[in-house]
Amino acid sequence: MTQLQITAFGDPSVLKLNPSLDKVPADGEVRVRICFAGVNPIDAKTRAGLGWAAAQNKDKLPWTPGYDVAGVVESVGPGVASLAEGDLVCGMVGFPLAAGGYAESVVASEHELVKLDGVILQQGAALPLAGLTAWQGLFEHGELKAGQRVLVLAGAGGVGHLAVQFAAAYGAHVVATASGDNHSFLHSLGANRMVDYHQAEWFAEAIADGQFDLVLDLVGGESGKAALACVKPGGRLVTVPTITAQQIKDAGATAGVEVVGMLVHPDHKQLGQMLMLLRQGEVNIAIAGEFALSEGGLAHQTIEEGHVRGKLLLRMPAADGYSA
Repeated sequence: MTQLQITAFGDPSVLKLNPSLDKVPADGEVRVRICFAGVNPIDAKTRAGLGWAAAQNKDKLPWTPGYDVAGVVESVGPGVASLAEGDLVCGMVGFPLAAGGYAESVVASEHELVKLDGVILQQGAALPLAGLTAWQGLFEHGELKAGQRVLVLAGAGGVGHLAVQFAAAYGAHVVATASGDNHSFLHSLGANRMVDYHQAEWFAEAIADGQFDLVLDLVGGESGKAALACVKPGGRLVTVPTITAQQIKDAGATAGVEVVGMLVHPDHKQLGQMLMLLRQGEVNIAIAGEFALSEGGLAHQTIEEGHVRGKLLLRMPAADGYSA
C-alpha cells in the first residue's frame, strides 16, 4: 500500500509518498481499507514541528499522520466480536501517538471503530476528531446545560460548525464568531447570532446581549485571551489549542475566570451518539474539499491558509468502489 509521511518537520513539501506492506491485524484488531481520511489542523501543526504530537514523534520520522478514517473492514484479527469483513466503519485511530490515517490501509483496535450504517463514508471520515473535540469541549469540560449561553470561537471551522449544531440541538443559546461570508451558513446550523471577528472590538459585540456560561475557544492565543471578557461570573472558558493553553489559563487566573484546557480522547459511545444524530438528519458535516493522497501537501496548505468551512478529506483509490 501507499502512505503519505512526514519525512522531516517543515512546510507541506516534507510530506512524501512511501510504499509499505499491509499489516496483519493482531488480537482485537482489524485492517481497514481506507476510502477517506480526515485532514485536521493538528496534522498540519505536527508536520510543522509544533505541539505535543510533534514533540513525541520527533525521533520517529518518517511518520504517517492522520487520525480520522472511513473505509471497509478487509481483515479481522483473533478475538474481534463487533466487526466483520465487509463492514463500513469510521473512527479516530492511533490517537495520540500512532496515527496512520494518511494511507491506503490501517490496522486499528475494533474499539476505535464504529459501523457506518446509514452514514456516507465522507461524513464518517470527517466526523471523529472534530466531532469528539466539539462534544467533549461542550459537555465534558464545559458542562453545558440546556438553556445556557455558549460562545463558539471559529464557528464555521471543522470543530466549530459541529459544536454549533451540538449546542443548538441540546437547547443552548448559541453565538459564534466567523467572517461575514459565513454568517448565513452558521444561521442555517442553528446559531442564534453571529459576530464578525474582523471587528476590532468583536468581544464587545459578542456580549451585547449578555455574557456567556461557556466559551469554547477553538482559536487560542490573543483571541482566546480577549474572549475571557465574554465569560460571566461562575462561567468558564474551554480552550482547545494546546500551544497557547497555558497562556490563556494564566490570563484567566489574573481575570478571575475559570479556564480549562483539553485534549480530545477516543470515545466509542460518543462517536456512536454523533453518528445517530447524522443518521437522523439533526447534524450535518460540511465537506470543504477532497484531495488525492498525493495532494496531501495541498490539503495542508489549504488548512493553514484558514477560512476552511467545515472539513477537508483525502480520497483514496478504494473510494471508487463505493458510492457516496
